[in-house]
Amino acid sequence: MKTNYIKAGLASIVMLLAISAAKAQTSVAEKSAMDADRYNNYDHISNRDGKQVERIQTNWDDKLYKMELVNDKMTALYVEGEKIPPAEWGKYGKVIAAIREQIKKDHIQAKRDQAQAKIDQEQASRDQVQAGRDMEQAAKDREDAKREQAQASQDQIQARRDQEQAKRDQEQAVRDREQAQKDQEQAKLDQEQARRDQALAKEDQRLMKEMLTDLVNDKIVPDENSVREVTLNADEMTVNGVKQPDSVYQKYKTKYARFARGNFSYGTDGDSYHGIHMSLKD
Repeated sequence: MKTNYIKAGLASIVMLLAISAAKAQTSVAEKSAMDADRYNNYDHISNRDGKQVERIQTNWDDKLYKMELVNDKMTALYVEGEKIPPAEWGKYGKVIAAIREQIKKDHIQAKRDQAQAKIDQEQASRDQVQAGRDMEQAAKDREDAKREQAQASQDQIQARRDQEQAKRDQEQAVRDREQAQKDQEQAKLDQEQARRDQALAKEDQRLMKEMLTDLVNDKIVPDENSVREVTLNADEMTVNGVKQPDSVYQKYKTKYARFARGNFSYGTDGDSYHGIHMSLKD
């Protein structure tokens, strides 16, 4: 009796496994069929019992949606092959609205395309008539082409000459641009140098005025107007041709080091101003 129970149990297990395998195979087959149909998008509208029936299938964000609408009201919804009960349709409200909006746009575009196709067809008819005229014109053009070919040969020779001249002109233009750029850069350098020289000359005048004041204060000269000549270099200092003592020289050499670096001289001739002369070693 115990043996019969075991056999019956085994039989039940085998049967359950077979049912599970069959369900698994069915599920795989259904998924395979759905994947094969995934990109078969459509929007079919028909009349049934006086009502407008619209069936939609689309692959939206990698999910397959199917829906049926009767008189613009949804009556069925499937997502990835699974039928969604009406109570859960609200979860898909945004997606459904987006799909229907896209379909609406597609319908509008389809009408535009259809109208454009008609225009294109009419244009094609006109183009065909024009093509006949063009063939006649082409025959005339071939005759003209023979005459023009001879002229073209001559033009080609002249064109080569012009091309060679243009190349030479272009090369010259490049050289001119390069030279102009160099001149512009040099002018900029000269301008900057002029500004520096102007600033330096202004500073030299300031220093010279200060030196004249020092010469008066140090009682080397009675006043600035009595200064006719001043020299200062790396070896000595003279005022009005008189070499100054070393103590004076050292003071002025230190304070006016820029003047002492070269052969500095300042001179006047009576009321005539001769100014500053230097050959400095900067």
